[in-house]
Amino acid sequence: MRETSPKFNPAVLPAEVMKSFEPADSDKPRHFLYPGQVFVTRDPIVISTILGSCATVCLWDTHKKAGGMNHYLLPEGAAEGPNRLRYGNIANPELLRQVLALGCEIRNLQAKVFGGSSAFAVNLSHSVGTRNVDLAESFLRSAGIPVVEREVSGKHGRRLVFQVADGVTTIKNFDQV
Repeated sequence: MRETSPKFNPAVLPAEVMKSFEPADSDKPRHFLYPGQVFVTRDPIVISTILGSCATVCLWDTHKKAGGMNHYLLPEGAAEGPNRLRYGNIANPELLRQVLALGCEIRNLQAKVFGGSSAFAVNLSHSVGTRNVDLAESFLRSAGIPVVEREVSGKHGRRLVFQVADGVTTIKNFDQV
């Protein structure tokens, strides 16, 4: 039997390891987003996360220079409970609600969608990662928010950095999920 190297799976990394992906040399305030969280702000904060099959939507208001990001694990789940934001059907509307509560307007919003890796799926169209991304894009289409950037699917994990001050995102791909 051939030995293979273990696959990288960011979903099982402990919090202290996930934080180690953050550069220590930045003078900008930072917020690390864990799975099942939403974070929005008017402040010039850098939001980052690690993605595998999970999906993330970044919303940014081009006039207010404000926005936010979510990170969800599964496309659908219960609307009630302590971990409800781990489901895209809850996390996407919640992100939009919180961004609008900042004073942002839908007509000025642009979206970016990331994640949805499918390292082990036989049929990619039915994988959790693909379903997560499809849900995000369907939600944004129905809300009338254009997707201006996307990096989705594949068989690798991603480190995402979203600069709220200017809406710029940076992606670092990992070899495998």
